Amino acid sequence: MLERTVPRYTSYPTAPHFSAAIGSESYRSWLSALPQEATLSLYLHVPFCTQLCFYCGGHTKAVLRRDPTDAYARRLIEEIGLVGRHAGGRKVVHLHWGGGTPSILGADWLRAVNAALADVFDLSAVHEHAIELDPRYLTPVLARALAEIGVDRASFGVQDFNSDVQQAIGRRQPFSTVNRAFSMLREVGIDRINLDLMYGLPKQGIEGIKATARRAHALGPRRLAVFGYAHVPWMKPHQRLIDAAALPSAQARLAQAEAVHGTLLKLGYQPIGLDHYARADDELAIAARSGRLHRNFQGYTTDEADALLGLGASAIGRLPQGFVQNAPDVGNYARAIESGCLATIRGVAVSASDRLRGRIIERLMCDLAVEVDDVVDACGPAAHADFAEELAELAPLADQGIVSIDGRRIVITAKGRPLARLVASAFDAYLATGRARHSLAV
Repeated sequence: MLERTVPRYTSYPTAPHFSAAIGSESYRSWLSALPQEATLSLYLHVPFCTQLCFYCGGHTKAVLRRDPTDAYARRLIEEIGLVGRHAGGRKVVHLHWGGGTPSILGADWLRAVNAALADVFDLSAVHEHAIELDPRYLTPVLARALAEIGVDRASFGVQDFNSDVQQAIGRRQPFSTVNRAFSMLREVGIDRINLDLMYGLPKQGIEGIKATARRAHALGPRRLAVFGYAHVPWMKPHQRLIDAAALPSAQARLAQAEAVHGTLLKLGYQPIGLDHYARADDELAIAARSGRLHRNFQGYTTDEADALLGLGASAIGRLPQGFVQNAPDVGNYARAIESGCLATIRGVAVSASDRLRGRIIERLMCDLAVEVDDVVDACGPAAHADFAEELAELAPLADQGIVSIDGRRIVITAKGRPLARLVASAFDAYLATGRARHSLAV
């Protein structure tokens, strides 16, 4: 069971089931159909880093010169204008910069891109403006620029504070470096800071991972994400730099996940969904307690926008009609934008059945529980399904104490929390026929 591989369910259908049948013309049509009162979430992807960490599973590459990042920033600004022709003027409620290391653009380009967004969209109602940062490359000048453009939440990638683990994953990052980065952000008024940790890395042990969790807590983050390392060298060849023989077994990964979980609970954090933790007064924790937690390509979120528009190479968007993705390689992305075309190269239109299954999967991933009949009723008569086969598939997990099933109500137990993706996969109609390879279930 622990050796099974399943998607992370940041969308449904998941990205491997996107196809070229949905392209730029579909995206243009979907954008134009958005009601004027629709609210938007914007995601900007910057696929560059100063150096590539061995474990990285993102769409990014290492660059040492300014030319590629300068050219990319110009394309981003042009894409904002292209998208704005069809969806401009609408209110943005969430704005997220990801990568890669989006701050690699530098202070001036960050300001310029943000100004382009303000010219095209209504940014007066932005509820959260977040960015992913590498603490090794944060400077006081950059921190001030982030505050100037309205960034109010930042996420630092830490993974592990143990020096042996850092060496094994190609990311040397002393605690003092992260501490200094926290101070720089707080000095400019950005105090909503998150940390990303990982388990399942080479040279990790139970005591070491507990120590990392305690040191992370000492920094005072609002939230922590604790991801299981996804070893997918067939997709990310640079991961071959990690010694696969040094990776922990599936059972050891589960023990590590449980060790971090127990440590963070003792430190006062509230568990959020599968792999996030937050202080009780954080908006994510409040949303989780009230059943308003959501999940998208950035993980768990309070984002309730009507549509998510992805900007940049590989960026994925979500609209009422379905999902779209830009060309993942920078060259094809840039050529499309330079020619005046949207860079969408694939996507998927969602059916009534997809929406129903997607909502069940999202509730399982967010609430660790779902009343199937409530979701069916909310989706309307076109979405009727009995799910007898899916409930039967979950029966062995119930026997093992992973879930409890009462009629058509499913609850993932405390024991089953690390296996939430496995439970959700029972409702994935595409998984059995798909050819995609995924990461381990825990």
